[in-house]
Amino acid sequence: MAQADSSHDSSYARSIELPPDQVFRNLQNAKRFAIDIGGSLAKLAYYTTVQTKRAHFSGVEKDQRASDSPLYEVTEQEETRERLHFVKFETKYIEQCLDFVKQNLIESKDQIEGKVIKATGGGAYKYKDIITSKLGLEVEKEDEMTCLIKGSNFLLRNIPDEAFSYVRHAASSYQFQACEPNIFPYLLVNIGSGVSIVKVESEDKCERIGGTAMGGGTFWGLGSLLTKAKGFDELLKLAVKGDHRNVDMLVRDIYGGAYSALALPEDLLASSFGKTARNSLEKGDEVPYSEEDIAKSLLHMISNGIGQIACLYANLHKIKKVYFGGYFIRGQPVTMNTITFAINYWSKGEVQALFLRHEGYLGAIGAFLKGAEEDDTLKYQWGENYAGSSGLSSPPPYMSFVTRGRSSTFDMLELDKLDRPLVYLPSLVCPTAYHPDVVDLTKDAEAREYWLDCFEEALDRVAECALKSQPNSVDAVERAEQFKDKYRKRLHGLRSQPFAYGSLTVRSLLDTREHCLNEFSFADPYSQVKQQENELALKLLGKRLQQLSAMNWYGRQVALIEGVLAGNVFDYGAKEVTALMDKNAEFGFHDAMAKLQGRPWLIDNLDEWIERLKGAPHELAVIFVDNSGADIVLGIFPFVRELLKRGTNVILSANSKPALNDITHSELMIVTERVAELDPDISLAVTEGRLQLLESGGASPCLDLSRVDHVLAKSCKQADLLIFEGMGRAVHTNLQAQFTCESLKLAVLKNKWLANRLGGEVFSVMCKYEPGSKQSSDPNPPDEV
Repeated sequence: MAQADSSHDSSYARSIELPPDQVFRNLQNAKRFAIDIGGSLAKLAYYTTVQTKRAHFSGVEKDQRASDSPLYEVTEQEETRERLHFVKFETKYIEQCLDFVKQNLIESKDQIEGKVIKATGGGAYKYKDIITSKLGLEVEKEDEMTCLIKGSNFLLRNIPDEAFSYVRHAASSYQFQACEPNIFPYLLVNIGSGVSIVKVESEDKCERIGGTAMGGGTFWGLGSLLTKAKGFDELLKLAVKGDHRNVDMLVRDIYGGAYSALALPEDLLASSFGKTARNSLEKGDEVPYSEEDIAKSLLHMISNGIGQIACLYANLHKIKKVYFGGYFIRGQPVTMNTITFAINYWSKGEVQALFLRHEGYLGAIGAFLKGAEEDDTLKYQWGENYAGSSGLSSPPPYMSFVTRGRSSTFDMLELDKLDRPLVYLPSLVCPTAYHPDVVDLTKDAEAREYWLDCFEEALDRVAECALKSQPNSVDAVERAEQFKDKYRKRLHGLRSQPFAYGSLTVRSLLDTREHCLNEFSFADPYSQVKQQENELALKLLGKRLQQLSAMNWYGRQVALIEGVLAGNVFDYGAKEVTALMDKNAEFGFHDAMAKLQGRPWLIDNLDEWIERLKGAPHELAVIFVDNSGADIVLGIFPFVRELLKRGTNVILSANSKPALNDITHSELMIVTERVAELDPDISLAVTEGRLQLLESGGASPCLDLSRVDHVLAKSCKQADLLIFEGMGRAVHTNLQAQFTCESLKLAVLKNKWLANRLGGEVFSVMCKYEPGSKQSSDPNPPDEV
């Protein structure tokens, strides 16, 4: 039976004493376990249920309302959510970690479903008795390669920005890939002691098509012979500092420059260790290379060989994407760069070398899924919880080889079950080329610094709003401070490691903030603000509709668009707008109308839109709505009424969950009922089913059209008009998105910095109308919805 390494007890004790809300979070509710045990790192997986809060909206029946009764009642209800946890730690601490798990489980083991732990990896057999004695669970070993493939499929299907290519000298070395609608086929190259190459064709079909014995074990073994390195990590540390050109022979060393006849560049590797040949040195000459250079040369030799053989198999099987994983990779830039170079060189750029953000968890995820095959776990989609995951910001172990800090002893990944399946919007012209975000802050340093500062400056205001949403809570102040502390630390971490959670964008910063708010039980910080805004706007709706009805046709079309834009000014996510409303509490809809940029607008397709309206009516318009209050009530509903009167069916799609003062689907249902009481056209359309409300599946002010609710996506197949409203949905995301049907994007730029970036000023207007392509140009369209 393996013994724990007592020499590390003191450093381990400091880290393992972290409270379970930071490491092994929510362990007391664990219901199923799986473990992947490697020679250096172990990954424990477990499934829990967590208690969170959710805002609940209850409408007041018409015959029970008083003149001063609120539009609806807002309460917070406890909600049980399912979460997957994955914790990575050093294998030498496995006994202490299992002790910690045992101590923090509730006394009864009845909650452990099946009383079995699935295990994979080289240590699954070695540590079987220890696991059984510590946790009292039967160990069932699962095939390592099967688990890796299951884990890879799971991550590629569920986690946006999971895969990335590594481009060493780019503005951002990490080039993240959008979620593919179809992930197959691909090659998985697992680099352990040796190398296995697996062709993955579907969820259930895979085949080991080759490999090589020259892998991580070769690097470690030869490195031990050629240097004084005492282990894999120390050898990597040497390689990072080395210069392989002192050891390797390049093309220029043979030919004095490039070999133009064969199109060989001068810096191409000609012979690994070629300069170390004994006959190349005169007797008594000092050796011109170091152990660091030797380690670097060895790393290049192994990586180049793996890249070449992977490329040959990819070409043989006509596969364009190759994912690399295994202990040898470990997020090491020099390794990824060398493999990428080899793939690019041998395939002439036809094959793509890709890596995975959560590559270290593949086996643990696969083992867990093997144990959950008979449950519903596989039937749902999952999303990364940014508040509980470590991200790529955690350094590889060799980066702190001598002393390991408390924060680097563990890495965590947390996934929350999504309420509804999310799919690609079928109206996208090319789903595989779709990227929702207009600006990638990972690459744009100036934009990154601005937005990180902007979000940090807004922290106090967001926390204050969260406090106001829970006036009777005794611990709200404490939780608000915890939220600020956690989110601020995330922002600071992203300054140095902007690629930690994939592409850094305004959308991801907003999503992370929402995750942190939810983590500390602030379900809907703007719920009271939204309720007041909706009530006030409803009182003004009747007069607004009368004004529009009195206009001639052309004037009304202009006024309707201007009304949508004026309503969109009321955005609590914009610093300039909140400052404006703080100065003038009476700031209203007509004030917002006066703030709009005069025509011509920054993007001005209003004339083209009005000309289109002279033609046949659209059959189905889908409108992705934005803010509560004046935006939805005074801007969108009059516009909807006009479309309905033209004979167009309309779907209004709002967020499934709260984000800032955006209206949610639940609130929209109540608001629509009240609007229908005020307007007979809206009322008739609701009764006849010509006006429908469908949730988007989102929980962000921004809109990712690769992840929309499956019911909405199915309905969008019949849509011939898509309307995106607001900065989040039409500027930060989707400004350049192209669709097979007509589209209209409407937004007011309420951020001075962004407006200047786009060539405008605050309150500049974007009215972008596009006819659309008649059919998709995607050679690999998404599966049927």
